[in-house]
Amino acid sequence: MPTHPPPLFRRAERADIPAMSAIRLAVTENVLSDPGRITAAMYEDYLDHSGRGWVAEVDGAIVAFCYADSIDGSIWALFVQPGWEGRGLARSLLGLAVDWLFATGHDSVALTTAAGTRADRFYAAQGWRRLGLCDDGRNVEYLLGRDDWCRGMA
Repeated sequence: MPTHPPPLFRRAERADIPAMSAIRLAVTENVLSDPGRITAAMYEDYLDHSGRGWVAEVDGAIVAFCYADSIDGSIWALFVQPGWEGRGLARSLLGLAVDWLFATGHDSVALTTAAGTRADRFYAAQGWRRLGLCDDGRNVEYLLGRDDWCRGMA
């Protein structure tokens, strides 16, 4: 594995959208059945109106990203470029998003992910409470309460 400088974690910008979209389309789990379903306009809306995004950048390239929805207090997206998993990028980005959502006044943070995936196991390992399967039977819902949040956990 080549050595790289430590990642830079920063707020996402409109110029990052193509890289974030490419990462979203490159993942091997939680694959979009319809890649056209997630549009550049959706990323822009989260950046400009309904939330905030963060990226992990290494050697000038974005290798992971996370979006938080400030309207409903949820994590809209958390994805890592294949080959960059297991380096703590998702945990760090998730921590930024959760801290921000709690700072904006939410008492809990919710998310859904595909059941039985690495993401499912990741959120459970980070201390999120697994509420069970969604109505579609394929996704699982998680909740993290403000009182349960501990930076050492995520």
